[in-house]
Amino acid sequence: MNIQVTIDGQPVDATLNANAVADDFASLLPLSLDLEDFHQTERIAYPPRKLDISGAPAPAAPKAGDLAYYAPWGNLALFYRDGDSASADLIILGHVDDRDTERLANAERITIEAAS
Repeated sequence: MNIQVTIDGQPVDATLNANAVADDFASLLPLSLDLEDFHQTERIAYPPRKLDISGAPAPAAPKAGDLAYYAPWGNLALFYRDGDSASADLIILGHVDDRDTERLANAERITIEAAS
């Protein structure tokens, strides 16, 4: 599914993966969230409810630009650096088509909506 992500007022194309967890996330759209830094690797925020993780895909190591869901905490993560390793608790939801990792690293607000 194609989505539109707006990072601090700058629109960026993005894609959600074809899996049940990403579909559940899509049911929350449109969504605007304030971001905070976590581990100097990702920006995180909390959607209004936890996602249903049944049918989650196989674990994969996150890459810069990945939009992911960390199930134990119920948070959304936007990675601006590659992650160290795959974790069964981290579900990759999709990817933001933005090579500007500096902008991702400093993002304060994100809006995610279905692409028109």
